[in-house]
Amino acid sequence: MTDDQPPITGPIPVYVRTTPVGVVLDLAALRDLIVGDVIDELLNADDTTAWDLLHSAADPETAGELDGELLQQHLTERASSRIPLYGTTGLDLAQRIRVALGPRAVPQQRRTA
Repeated sequence: MTDDQPPITGPIPVYVRTTPVGVVLDLAALRDLIVGDVIDELLNADDTTAWDLLHSAADPETAGELDGELLQQHLTERASSRIPLYGTTGLDLAQRIRVALGPRAVPQQRRTA
């Protein structure tokens, strides 16, 4: 399996990348969605809670211990976290991971003269 394989398709494509010891799921589209959610929340004109928490956490004179945690909690409650898999894409993802994690031939060491 190479990095050139097409992703598991859907609203959030999932790429399965092999490594020497396993696989890495590349979820760049999910990351982009989450960043968009955070920006949307910070720019929400009807509810400035996220913006207020950001400014409070960034102000060295008034920042409390929990300001950053409150901002993180506020944003994580509003950010996307699910990847929909329709039809057989869940099975396709499972099969691709199973193949990537399957047994592989280990090259023999070269003998030195």
